[in-house]
Amino acid sequence: MSPKEPAKKTAAKATKPVKKASAKKVAAPKGKATPTRKAAEAKLNVNAISAPATKASRGRDKSAVREARMASRAAYMRGEESALPARDKGPVRRFVRDYVDSRRTVGEYFLPAIVVVLFLTVIPNRAVQLFAILFMYAAMLYSIVTGFFFTRAIKKEVAVRFPGQSVKGIGMYGWLRSTQMRRMRAPAPQVSRGDKI
Repeated sequence: MSPKEPAKKTAAKATKPVKKASAKKVAAPKGKATPTRKAAEAKLNVNAISAPATKASRGRDKSAVREARMASRAAYMRGEESALPARDKGPVRRFVRDYVDSRRTVGEYFLPAIVVVLFLTVIPNRAVQLFAILFMYAAMLYSIVTGFFFTRAIKKEVAVRFPGQSVKGIGMYGWLRSTQMRRMRAPAPQVSRGDKI
């Protein structure tokens, strides 16, 4: 008997059980039928206490959510403290908003000026187009320079009126508000132009 023969016998033994096992896996019965979709969804329905939602109740829920959202938006626009996001909360931020809203700034006219410039650049006249572009850059530069001094004035006023309060980010907050058109500001202005703050 050669040494190769026992190796052949062990290799044959090793392959036979694998074939039988794989045959068993393929031929194994499932055991029960696949449940229908209705039955599967009924199992997943854990909220059996409440009645199923009807079209009318869903409509009422939607209208209630819409009304709550509109009420929250109205409170935000009025400047109510409870409705304000974190960036607008606090007496310092309220003062800055009132300070900006009581003044007329060049920044709030920048967007309408850009619209005019765009209109002028469409005119097929080189002189008008050049004037429009120069006007746009001059307005932008003037807005930045006045914004720099405006932020310094805001920080100085806050430091005087609210000693001990941090002025970090206050100047930029005021300047960004001053660059928006008055009717587009949110929260809406609570003071008129020229009011003393």
